[in-house]
Amino acid sequence: MSSIKPQSHQFAKRVRTWAGRLRFNGWSLAVLLIACLVALPILVVLGSIFAPAGAIWQHLSSTVLTTYITNSLGLLLGVSAGVLTLGIGTAWLVTVCRFPGRRVFEWALLLPLAAPAYLLAYTYTDFLEYFGPVQTLLRSLFGWQSATDYWFPNVRSIGGAIAMLSLTLYPYVYMLSRVAFLEQSTVTLEASRSLGCGPWRSFFTVALPLARPAITTGLSLALMETLNDFGTVQYFGVGTFTTGIYRTWFGMGERVAAAQLAAMLMLFILGLILLERWSRRQARYYQSGSQQQASAYYLRDWRSPLAFFACLIPIALGLLLPGGLLLNMTIRHADETLDNSFVGLAYHSILLAVMTAGVAVLVSLLLAYGARLQRSLLIGFGVQIASMGYAVPGSVIAVGILIPVTQLDRAIAGWIGALTGTSPGLIFSGTVAALVFAYLVRFLAVSLGSVESGLAKIRPSLDNAARSLGYTPAETLREVHAPLLWSSLMTAVMLVFVDVMKELPATIVMRPFNFDTLAVRVYQYAADERLIEAAAPALMILLVGLLPVVLLSWQIARTRR
Repeated sequence: MSSIKPQSHQFAKRVRTWAGRLRFNGWSLAVLLIACLVALPILVVLGSIFAPAGAIWQHLSSTVLTTYITNSLGLLLGVSAGVLTLGIGTAWLVTVCRFPGRRVFEWALLLPLAAPAYLLAYTYTDFLEYFGPVQTLLRSLFGWQSATDYWFPNVRSIGGAIAMLSLTLYPYVYMLSRVAFLEQSTVTLEASRSLGCGPWRSFFTVALPLARPAITTGLSLALMETLNDFGTVQYFGVGTFTTGIYRTWFGMGERVAAAQLAAMLMLFILGLILLERWSRRQARYYQSGSQQQASAYYLRDWRSPLAFFACLIPIALGLLLPGGLLLNMTIRHADETLDNSFVGLAYHSILLAVMTAGVAVLVSLLLAYGARLQRSLLIGFGVQIASMGYAVPGSVIAVGILIPVTQLDRAIAGWIGALTGTSPGLIFSGTVAALVFAYLVRFLAVSLGSVESGLAKIRPSLDNAARSLGYTPAETLREVHAPLLWSSLMTAVMLVFVDVMKELPATIVMRPFNFDTLAVRVYQYAADERLIEAAAPALMILLVGLLPVVLLSWQIARTRR
C-alpha cells in the first residue's frame, strides 16, 4: 500500500500540471474559435476523401489523374533544381565573393519575388511567339522563311512553366541561404582555407552542409507556391491538381470529386513537409567560434564579369524584361488599357486587399497577444492551427469554404422558404465576405509572423508595469503595446495587402458575380490572347508587389550594416 500512495500522488501531480497547461478563459476561447474557423475549410477537404464520388472519380482516374500526378511531380523536381541553382549560387556570390555591383545585387536579387509567375508567362509568351520580336529578329538575321526552317523551344510547356516559376520563386532560397552564409562561423571557413580549399570547394564541403536547414526551408516555401500556382500552368496547358480542381468543379459540376482532388493536393503538401523533416531527423548543425564574416574572396580577371552576369541574369529575366515589356505595352496602348474598367478593377482589388489586411492584423494581434498573456498548451495549439493555412493552396481553401457555405445557404433558404414561401437565394456564397475569409485563411500566417516578431521585442517588464498601474490586458494592448508595434503592424498590413492583390486561384473560384479583380482580369485577357488589354492591370500588380520587397531588402541591408 505504501508504494501505491506515492504513485497516485505523482499521477495527481501530473494531472494538475496538464490541467494548468490547459487553462481555459476568455483568451483561450477566442483563440480556439479562430483556430476552428480557420481549420474548417481544411477539415472539410480532408473529410471529403471518404465521401462517395460515383463514376466521375473512375473517369478521372482512368483519364487525367495520372497526368495531374506526373506533371505536378515534374514541376516540383524542375522548380527544385531551378530555385536551388539560382538561389544558392547567387547567395554565395554576394555573401562571400567581392566583385563590382555586389552591394546592389544583395538587395536587387530579391526583386523578382514581386512578380507573380503568371505575369511572366503572359509576357514571355508574347515575347517569344512566332510573330514576336525574338523569332522575327532570328528570321531576318538568318533568312529563315517559316517555322520548318529552324527549331525554337515552345514556351507553352512544362519546361516553360518550370522556368517561369523558378525565376519568381528563387528569392525564397536566396534570402534564407544568404542569411545562413552570413551567420556561419569564421573559424570554420578559415579552417577550410588553411587546408587548401578554394571558394567553390569550401562552398560544397563546408558552407553548403551548414546552410542546409535554411535552404530546405526556402525550398519548401517555393514548392508550396509551385503547387498553389494556377495561372501559369493553366495558360501553358499543363494539367496539374490546381487546374484539375477548377475543371472538375466548374467544367463537370462535380464538387465531391473536386474536393477529393484538393485533398490529394493537400497530401502532396503534407508529404513535402514530412519529407523535409525526415531528411534531417538526426542531423545537427553546430558552429563554434566567432560569428564574424570570413575574409572575402576577391574575384579578378574573367571571374568578376562572370559573377556579375550570373547575378544580373535572374533579375533581368525575372523582373526587368517582363516589367519593361508591360510598361512598353501600357504606354503604347494607353487608350485601350487605362480606361474606366481598369479603375473599377483596381478599386475591387484594393478594397479586398485593405479589408483582408485589416482583419488579418486584428486577428493576428488577438492570437499573438493571447499567446503572450497565457503560455498554455491550449493557446499554443490554437495559434499553430490558425497559422497553417499558408501551406494550403488557394484552390483547396476555396473548395473547403464553398462546400459548407453552400450547404448553409441551402439550409437557410429552406427554412425561410418554409416560413414565407419565398426563396432568398444565396446569402453567403459568392459574396465579398466569403472571399475575404478565404484570403484570411490563406494569409493569416503572414501577418501573424510579423506581429509575433514585434511582440517578442517588447520586454515583459512593460506588461508588469502596466498591470501595477491598474491597466487591464486590453488597455495594456491598446495603450502600451500598440504604439510599440506600429512598425510590425504596418509591415503585416503591407505583406497581406500585396499577397491579396496577386492571389489568383482562390479569387477566380470564389469571387462574386461581376466583381473581377486585377489578377482575374489579367488571367481572362491572357486566356483570350488579349495581352495588350492585360498590360496595365499586370503592370499595376507588379508595381504594388515591389513595395514590400524593396522594404524587406532595405531592412536586411540596414540590419547587416
